[in-house]
Amino acid sequence: MQKLANMPTTKQFAKFAVVGLASLAVDYALMLVLVEWMHIDLLFSTTVSFIASVIVNYALSMRFVFEHKEDMSRKREFTIFAILSAIGLGLNDLYMFVGVAVFNIGYQFMKLVSTFLVTWYNYFSRRRFLDGSRA
Repeated sequence: MQKLANMPTTKQFAKFAVVGLASLAVDYALMLVLVEWMHIDLLFSTTVSFIASVIVNYALSMRFVFEHKEDMSRKREFTIFAILSAIGLGLNDLYMFVGVAVFNIGYQFMKLVSTFLVTWYNYFSRRRFLDGSRA
């Protein structure tokens, strides 16, 4: 029975995906503006856009996807969310660097690949550490 409790629910993951698409829109659009219009370094732009999307993602995720754990303060909740997101940022930047610099993949496409890969980490880590409905 414990194994079933760890499985993602289709409804919850669907909500997570919608929130993720909204966050991706912020992330991708801001990255393009910073790189193409403002001519800011790619990895710096990727980092800034990712951080902006994390703020949007936190607000939407904790409102629509995950339930607040009653025994956890909002400050601690955001701190955990930020730590998990920082790990996701590290993965995102690593994938971007390897894809663009090593494999010469266009950064626009690589951003989508990176986002897809980091999404899985984000969902399962946040579900594990932040979702009060699993308690």
